[in-house]
Amino acid sequence: GWQVSMKSGSLSYILPCSRLPVQLMSQVRVYTSNGQKKDLGSEDTNGSARGETLHKVETGQDTTNAGQKQSSPKQPIQVKVKAVLKKREYGPKYTQNNFITGVRAINEFCLKSSDLDQLRKIKRRSPHDDTETFTVYLRSDVEAKSLEVWGSPEALARERKRRKEAEIKYRENLFRNQRLLWEYKEFFGNTKPRSSTAAMFFKGPGKVVMVAICINGLNFFFKLLAWVYTGSASMFSEAIHSLADTCNQALLALGISQSARTPDPSHPYGFTNMRYIASLISGVGIFMMGAGLSWYHGIIGLLHPHPVESLLWAYCILAGSLVSEGATLLVAINEIRRSARAKGLSFYQYVVQSRDPSTNVVLLEDAAAVLSVAVAATCMGLTSLTGNPYYDSVGSLGVGTLLGTVSAFLIYTNTEALLGRSIEPEQLQRLTELLESDPVVRAIHDVKATDMGMSKVRFKAEVDFDGRVVTRSYLEKQDIEQLLQEIQQVKTLEELEAFMLKHGDNIIDTLGAEVDRLEKDLKQRNPDVRHVDLEIL
Repeated sequence: GWQVSMKSGSLSYILPCSRLPVQLMSQVRVYTSNGQKKDLGSEDTNGSARGETLHKVETGQDTTNAGQKQSSPKQPIQVKVKAVLKKREYGPKYTQNNFITGVRAINEFCLKSSDLDQLRKIKRRSPHDDTETFTVYLRSDVEAKSLEVWGSPEALARERKRRKEAEIKYRENLFRNQRLLWEYKEFFGNTKPRSSTAAMFFKGPGKVVMVAICINGLNFFFKLLAWVYTGSASMFSEAIHSLADTCNQALLALGISQSARTPDPSHPYGFTNMRYIASLISGVGIFMMGAGLSWYHGIIGLLHPHPVESLLWAYCILAGSLVSEGATLLVAINEIRRSARAKGLSFYQYVVQSRDPSTNVVLLEDAAAVLSVAVAATCMGLTSLTGNPYYDSVGSLGVGTLLGTVSAFLIYTNTEALLGRSIEPEQLQRLTELLESDPVVRAIHDVKATDMGMSKVRFKAEVDFDGRVVTRSYLEKQDIEQLLQEIQQVKTLEELEAFMLKHGDNIIDTLGAEVDRLEKDLKQRNPDVRHVDLEIL
């Protein structure tokens, strides 16, 4: 704004003004940016000063020498100009230079693989672990090729619509097609070699489950005969217990077979959690079918007691069940010990963390079966000695309580696993230290390591990369002399922009390579880490 300077003696007052002063001024000096001076009268101040780059107005009144004019030295004004690149608008035309894979080009633009042979091929860093580079195409080239093949965008749109309708129709008929294939297999016979899913039931958890199904099925049959012959409430509870175990282990076998399915677009992380789902349903089944019926039969026996027939056959069947259930229990214990030793965990930690839900269910069910046989035999023995049927009913309640405890533990552990719990703090600390000790990482934030089940861990972290280290890593792979010559040849803003864009793109590729290296190091440090998500801050 304008400032009016009034000098009086040795004091000077600067008064800010929002508008021009109305009084007459003795002299107006206007300085331009080139140092020229113009003397104007006070009557044309408002007209001639307009359009100049600098205006300075001062009054020349002096109390000691009123007739003498104040002179001011000429001072040139220095203007610093900042060179700024013109901001570029990135529209759809620029995004046509994006890369696209061959699979997407074939699917989205309705092309054949032979159509892509004539296009420019570009090698880029691969996002997959098994390959270092893979081939991509320019999106603009693919779009031009699609128009060349189909003639017009309308024809391409019609072909996309036709393929979409065919895909929907195929999905609608998928169930019918699968059924026809199954009928053909039944008619002509299945001559294919044994599948990997069937082979799962001959080793590891699958073997344990199949052994348990066979033994518990036989136990249910013989216990049911003993209950029909004796009418013992404890024997009825044992028969129901064996039936519940057989059904639950059949459900576990279904979960194991489903967990072996390969990932698909709808389930990119696979079906490994099917084992936990089957174990959770098994726990609920034990509670509803085993514990519920045992409690019900025990309460009925207490309310309406009736004499128990000869228990000799019941004792024989219980002894056989004890041997068979004990054998299955030993198979489950050996399998868990072997798996816990391979993971470096104790037997208790392996069971509590539910690392292998199928084997855990067999272990707990067989342990409960052995204990329930002992409880049932003890209560039936007391009934035989005293002739009091209440002991037999109490035994049924004891078996039901034992089954309820096992089912509660199974429901809790499998629910925790399905919710996505974190890995052990010691393991998470080792992964964090690996990242923080790397020179390219300045800081990490929001670290999460989720156990996805069946020894599969997903690791996620936000990483603050050191740009200087990344740039130095890029420069170490370059010819410094040639790079210096390129810098010396830069004379204009356009050449500078081209130089920076060229090396900036390469530095981004170097950053991507550093991310791949860190992901590989994390997987080597903890083999359970299958999926790594590093977000760049």
